[in-house]
Amino acid sequence: MERKFESVASVDLLEVGGINYIAEIMNNIDRGTEKFIFDELNRIDPKLSDEIRKRMFVFEDIVTLDNASIQRVLREVDTRDLALALKISSEDVVNIIYRNLSKRASQTLREDIEFMGPVRLIEAESAQQRIVGIIRTLDETNEIVISRGGDNVIIP
Repeated sequence: MERKFESVASVDLLEVGGINYIAEIMNNIDRGTEKFIFDELNRIDPKLSDEIRKRMFVFEDIVTLDNASIQRVLREVDTRDLALALKISSEDVVNIIYRNLSKRASQTLREDIEFMGPVRLIEAESAQQRIVGIIRTLDETNEIVISRGGDNVIIP
């Protein structure tokens, strides 16, 4: 695990420390490495693993965003990236994306995915990471809110 983290961060994790810092690192690594680290961490300290996951935003967490936020994200996302990302997404994510597009845009996206044919997993995962990057940027600029509990709870 230490070798995996060393390839991502050159600072001493003990000096910086903190679950938020680790979650930020995990948000910026490839999914294969992320899976490996979480598998090992689950074996060693499942409670810590859960705590880190709670502080991360991954592509599948799109379902936790409100409709206005999803629509805002979709205005920024490249159509090809969206099609690639949805090729490997859960049915819940696919459905919420289609519900937040116009009928015409939804139909076009379905056709794009259908005619795209097979794609490399790494291409689809990279597209998902680019979309998550857009989501994080919109969250940082307060254009959308990623609900993490605590101070970010939205009161209707």
